[in-house]
Amino acid sequence: MCGFAGILDPRAGDPASLAELARAMAAPIAHRGPDDEGVFVEAEARLALGFRRLAIRDLTAAGHQPMLSASGRHVVVYNGELYNAEALAADLAAQGVRLRGGSDTEVLLEACERFGVEATLERCLGMFAFALFDRRERRLWLARDRLGKKPLHWGLDGSRLRFASQLKCFFADPSFRPEVDRDALGLYLRLGYVPGARSILAGVHKLEPGHLLLREASGRITIHRYWDPVAVVEAGLADPLDLPEDELLDRFEALLADAVRRRMVADVPLGAFLSGGIDSSTVVALLQAQSPRPVATFTIGSPDPAFDESAEARAVARRLGTAHHELVVGPDEALALVPELPEWFDEPFADSSAIPTLLVARLARRHVTVALSGDGGDELFAGYRRYGEALAWARRLEGLRGGARRAAAALLARVPADLAPPGSALLPARLEPERLGERARRLARLLEGPPERASLEIASHWSEPELLTGRPAPEPPGFDGTLADRIPDLTTRLQLLDLLAWLPEDILTKLDRATMAVSLEARCPLLDHRVVDFVFRLPARARVRPGRSKWLLRRLLARYLPAELVDRPKRGFSVPIHSWLRGPLRDWAEDLLDPVRLAEAGLVDPAPVRTAWRQHLDGRADRRFPLWNLLMLEAWRRRWLSGASALVRAARTPVTLGTAG
Repeated sequence: MCGFAGILDPRAGDPASLAELARAMAAPIAHRGPDDEGVFVEAEARLALGFRRLAIRDLTAAGHQPMLSASGRHVVVYNGELYNAEALAADLAAQGVRLRGGSDTEVLLEACERFGVEATLERCLGMFAFALFDRRERRLWLARDRLGKKPLHWGLDGSRLRFASQLKCFFADPSFRPEVDRDALGLYLRLGYVPGARSILAGVHKLEPGHLLLREASGRITIHRYWDPVAVVEAGLADPLDLPEDELLDRFEALLADAVRRRMVADVPLGAFLSGGIDSSTVVALLQAQSPRPVATFTIGSPDPAFDESAEARAVARRLGTAHHELVVGPDEALALVPELPEWFDEPFADSSAIPTLLVARLARRHVTVALSGDGGDELFAGYRRYGEALAWARRLEGLRGGARRAAAALLARVPADLAPPGSALLPARLEPERLGERARRLARLLEGPPERASLEIASHWSEPELLTGRPAPEPPGFDGTLADRIPDLTTRLQLLDLLAWLPEDILTKLDRATMAVSLEARCPLLDHRVVDFVFRLPARARVRPGRSKWLLRRLLARYLPAELVDRPKRGFSVPIHSWLRGPLRDWAEDLLDPVRLAEAGLVDPAPVRTAWRQHLDGRADRRFPLWNLLMLEAWRRRWLSGASALVRAARTPVTLGTAG
């Protein structure tokens, strides 16, 4: 795995200074690629590319990047893995193309030159982000894989186009002037991450999963979606697999085993994360079944039984015969990571499971350079509890429609904050109010919105971010009910919404940043796009049944493990943030939540922050999630904006982009 950064600015001056700038922009992500570095400059176009390499396949100099094609026409920087590189190489050989080395980078580069960029993307099976420049036509392509496993940021500042694997690279450009995007801030406060194409900084965008950006020689930029999960789900609903369940299971096992096998190819040591849950246990079972020797597996244990799954992981490892590595981590070791989080997550990120993910990545890196992960199972097989809660909410409201529903919403919206609202018992218990009137306001929003709104409310850290920022926050994409006609089933619709935002911007961001922090490559067989296509062709009963999620996945695991290791309740990968904030993290949190400094920063109103902090400290409410959200925001601000000439204002007028295709 690797990282890259680049700049294209026809108005730039000395090409040599551009080379130094590209090197400087790549330097902050040296942890993504400690094995090699490189810089390429196209002087006439004023293009510079910087690269850091983590050598996984073809460890020789033949895999060095930036890489020029054999003809010299194209140059690429590429972060990722192609799991069908051999098949693509055979296609190239049939066209008379002779490869010089054994890296998948060269396969990708020559395929783009021979078949075209978009045609190559259609053929690619893997995880990737890359920048490809046509030196003859002076066209630049930026591309990101279908599910968003690998990151790619870009921003246009006048004539200067910057792009990089991580946001921190932009800060290395002395001309970069960071400004917080207030709309993105509102989305972050609600969700704990910034969804979609936005980033926390105005004028800097994420290239969304399954998208291809093209900058023409004229400077015109177009963005095209080459893979659409909505279309995938629609196609699955239109052409379901109407087969006996045992046949579905056989086909699923063969496909997932192939996805695992393809991810075993590496010229460095390989292992797997094993939590003891359904997803990682299934991946490890298929991995061990295809390995000639015991597979290295890794799990983190906790001295707190409420947060410890190491016994379950140990039992799975023993049954499968893996070479298991386990580390019991005390609170001191976990707490020591907290101040480091803004360094690795260079955009505010409030998923506290980043801490155990960093810990298990550090453990694995002592033994291997590649680790397989079970991420994706919850999204594909409806494993989240909030899916069931949203369904229950929809059923409660079936008899309340039209004017009656609107009238109830209007009434509840006017309930004073110091009164307990009527109907609040309808809400799931997890929606604990910040103030007495919060249940009323949440209930009003649920009545006004589509059924999927319940899932959003459950997942929200601050359900009313405008109380902190003083301005309305935009709605997260997809929760306006417009998908209902295309995807009638609510559970399937919620899965799709998670594929579009939660998966790439929370789950996969966490996995990428935590593993790359220690120069470890993580691979996700469950997120092979062929597996995604297959799963959404399954009848709904094969994905989830009343009281039992992950139905087909559980049945597959039962072929390898006894029932007592399969039929266990779901447990999260988490840490006791709620008690840490009242104990060992209290002084750290007090400093970050200092009202004077919050007011000076101007990102949030300190008053509701202090209210939430007091509620949490005196035990009146568990405010861990909204508080962690704010703590990660302020820690990020101090690390990346403190001392910078950063203004807090509304987002700049968006770049006007054409649409290709």
